Amino acid sequence: MMHAYNKQYLDDAMRNLGEAFDYVANACKMDMDEFLNLFIAGGIAKQFGAGAPKYVSGMSGVELAWKVMENSGKDMETPDVEITYERTPEYWCGWILAYYQWYTGNDFKKIKQHISMDEIYGLYPTLHEASEEKFLDVMAKRISRDDLPTQLQMLRRAIGYSQKMLADKSGVTLRMIQQYEQRAKDINKASGANLAALAQILGCRMEDLMEG
Repeated sequence: MMHAYNKQYLDDAMRNLGEAFDYVANACKMDMDEFLNLFIAGGIAKQFGAGAPKYVSGMSGVELAWKVMENSGKDMETPDVEITYERTPEYWCGWILAYYQWYTGNDFKKIKQHISMDEIYGLYPTLHEASEEKFLDVMAKRISRDDLPTQLQMLRRAIGYSQKMLADKSGVTLRMIQQYEQRAKDINKASGANLAALAQILGCRMEDLMEG
């Protein structure tokens, strides 16, 4: 498999992205998904993902975080760094994300379509002591699942409704239905009112809309 860049930069890249996410989450109190969005939008993620030495090894993780926030024009405090040797869950999130991006060669924007930082954080208890290959396995299964239609999409198509027709009849917004079907929003966390409205129109049980 062709990786994103020369392996000699990988350790630096993993450490720096780990430090960046640790810093923004714990020192700046910023949501990790918000930081990832800024990382991508400002163009730094593209260069980092190509192995640009300036970003993967030419600065620290904290300096990387500062650069991302500076590029975004976001006005926020950048606290001093507290020296710690603890590998926090947030550090692991950035560390394993950098590994996955290097291994697959996928850009960060594409990876974000399949998994959020919040979801990566949720994998920390079971995977942080496992090999990196375990995370690769989890992601392969997730991507395979994402290529399949959702339960909502299959049920909607079975009765011949478009997304707009379902929205009009159920009262659930078109945007919300689109997000459920794209898995941009987790239907398993949908409100009871939305699930009940959709189930009534689709002629199914609320449980039938859930993703396994």
